[in-house]
Amino acid sequence: MAGLPDTALPEIAFAGRSNVGKSSVINALTGQSALARTSNTPGRTQQINFFDLGGQLMLVDLPGYGFAKAPKGVVKAWSNLAEEFLKGRANLRRACLLIDARRGFMASDIAVMKALDVAAVSYLVVLTKADKLKPPALARLLKESEAVLKPHIAAYPLLLATSARTGAGIPELRAHLGALASAASND
Repeated sequence: MAGLPDTALPEIAFAGRSNVGKSSVINALTGQSALARTSNTPGRTQQINFFDLGGQLMLVDLPGYGFAKAPKGVVKAWSNLAEEFLKGRANLRRACLLIDARRGFMASDIAVMKALDVAAVSYLVVLTKADKLKPPALARLLKESEAVLKPHIAAYPLLLATSARTGAGIPELRAHLGALASAASND
């Protein structure tokens, strides 16, 4: 944590399982195809990456949790760093917890949600890869997801279904994050 940048900018962290699409969502939000490095290999992001958006907002790409193609000790170290980051950053305005729409909530996602609830870190659930589901399946997932979120006190009361490939839901996510940046500049 001591080696991370000390910034006054409001931070939005992107957390989720390995290969959920955190880097792809960051690229879609910024309109840049290669800002955050993407890969089909689980565990490509192995450190915390910061992206300054014009001195208004800092996007933070966290290493994924769960399966990764890396030694267990390395995975544990970067998972601990990500957890410490989420619990200890004064400028963290919101965590975006990304969930793969094809898989829904997994036990590790629920564990992260409970940890964020305990730490009182506000988080927005963002379903990724929503274009991979047919509309009835996506509607069913949204309804089921609302029920999963209901008991979680730190969950922001909005659920977004996105696709970095088609751009679906990206304008809504961008607007949400823009409002956080605007509110922070008014503080």
